[in-house]
Order: sequence, then structure tokens, then C-alpha cells
Amino acid sequence: MEIAENFSEKAQRDLLLVTDALQNGNQKAYARLMSFYRDPIYFMILKLCNNPYDAEDLTIEAFGKAFKNLVQFTGEYAFSTWLFRIAANNCIDFLRRKNKSPRCLEEDIENYDNQFYEEYLVSSQNTPEESIIEKQRIKMMHIAVDQLRPKYKALIKLRYFDEYSYEEISKELNINVNNVKIQLFRAKQMLASIMENIKQTI
Repeated sequence: MEIAENFSEKAQRDLLLVTDALQNGNQKAYARLMSFYRDPIYFMILKLCNNPYDAEDLTIEAFGKAFKNLVQFTGEYAFSTWLFRIAANNCIDFLRRKNKSPRCLEEDIENYDNQFYEEYLVSSQNTPEESIIEKQRIKMMHIAVDQLRPKYKALIKLRYFDEYSYEEISKELNINVNNVKIQLFRAKQMLASIMENIKQTI
């Protein structure tokens, strides 16, 4: 696939990773794509379905469908646009099965897509200022995680830093999978509160 001249730096990066994944079967390329978009996809779906457990499952499903059909990605549009549409359509199907309104859902998706693209994807390159902001965000995240109680800190680190599955966390901490999900949900709520407090003191 050729890289379009109008693609942002992030879109070009993604296209190179997609090409590497397809042509060389490079699992690290798949992993990097997932690491870039896992959280944004999750939070988009969470806003739509308002259920953290469903959002986790639908996020995994979205990446599964995208990677299974990666050969169909033409490169005409940015990978992120293609991935978000797959995730959105998958969520629409899920909510239709639960008798939710597709029309309202699609409006929400469009609004969220626009918000996300403006916030994360519009910039064509990482300026020095953006790099500084990103480093500050990461630093703030680590500070917030360190303020969690030990069991919640362990959960966050295993899930989001070490990228463990629920089953792997269950074995590592010797708790059942349902408790992993419940405690992770609580940990994320606490982390969000701590992050907000840190922002207010900066």
C-alpha cells in the first residue's frame, strides 16, 4: 500500500505497521496498533453502551474483527478511521440486539468520532510542545497510579502496563475473573478521581 501524501504522521505510522503485519506477519506490529487505539476505542464504546464489562468485550471483538479482515484495509483512509468504524458498527449491532435505538447511537458515534479526532488525530506531526505534553501526561499517570492502594495499583499495572488478560491477572493474583473485573472497575474509578485532583493542583 502506498502512503497518501495527505496522511498525517500518525496515519503514515499506522499504515507502515499494517503493511508490516500483513506482509511479514509481524505480531509486534499488531500489538503496537492495539496499544495505540485500545483505550480510545474502549472509552468510545463505554460512552455508547454505558457498561464497562460490555465495553471491554466489545473492544476485544472490534480488534479481533479488524485484524481478521486487515487484508480488506485499502489505505484509502487512515487506519484509525477504518478501525473506529468497525468498532462503531460492532457496537451498533450489539445494541440493536438489546433493542437500543440505532439512530441515536449513530449520532452519538459521529459526535464522539469528531471529538476524538480533533483531540488526538488532527495534528499532522508531533511538535516539541506536543511531546512535552505527552511526557507530562505519562508522568502524571504514574504519579496517580502510585497513589492507589497496593491491590489496585497491582491491578492497573498488570492490566494496562504489562497488558495481562483477565485470566492472566486472575492466576497472578489468585482471584477469580469476576473479581478481577469488579476490582479493576473500582481501580479505574479511583484512578480517574486521583488524576482529576492532580490536574487541579497543576
